[in-house]
Amino acid sequence: MFKKFVAKDEISGTSQLKSSVQRAIRNKLIENYPSIEPYLEQILPKKESIVLIKCKEHIELLSVKNELVFFRQRDSPWYPTLKLLHKYPFILPHEQVDKGAIRFVLSGANIMCPGLTSPGAKMFPVEKDAIVAIMAEGKEHAVSVGLTQMSTQEITDKQK
Repeated sequence: MFKKFVAKDEISGTSQLKSSVQRAIRNKLIENYPSIEPYLEQILPKKESIVLIKCKEHIELLSVKNELVFFRQRDSPWYPTLKLLHKYPFILPHEQVDKGAIRFVLSGANIMCPGLTSPGAKMFPVEKDAIVAIMAEGKEHAVSVGLTQMSTQEITDKQK
């Protein structure tokens, strides 16, 4: 069903980031995720080298101590990986889908308004184009990271 990740086929190059680039990334992360600031030294230590991994389809990964921490596609903002989000669940606002949507979310489907407005779902107020953690009803950890296409107010108004 899924193609196995083979590093030599998918990775086009790696490079160690200069300290000025690392500083710019840290500042951008603080700007996008204000609650991450007290923990940023643990996530991206200044003394450690940060490696930028470039993959096919313009995907970039940030790695510290051989652990992936953030990713992005083209010039989009940096998204935390699920592993990082499980360690620091408070860095993103949570949107919870109902039990019926879990299977589809794990298969890579987009989340529709009914999945967020049904009885088992919960929404926390966010604006359009906000990066959110997708939680599942009855589960402890996030199942996905997403970008909202509408604000929560629009979602509750339209429900389609």
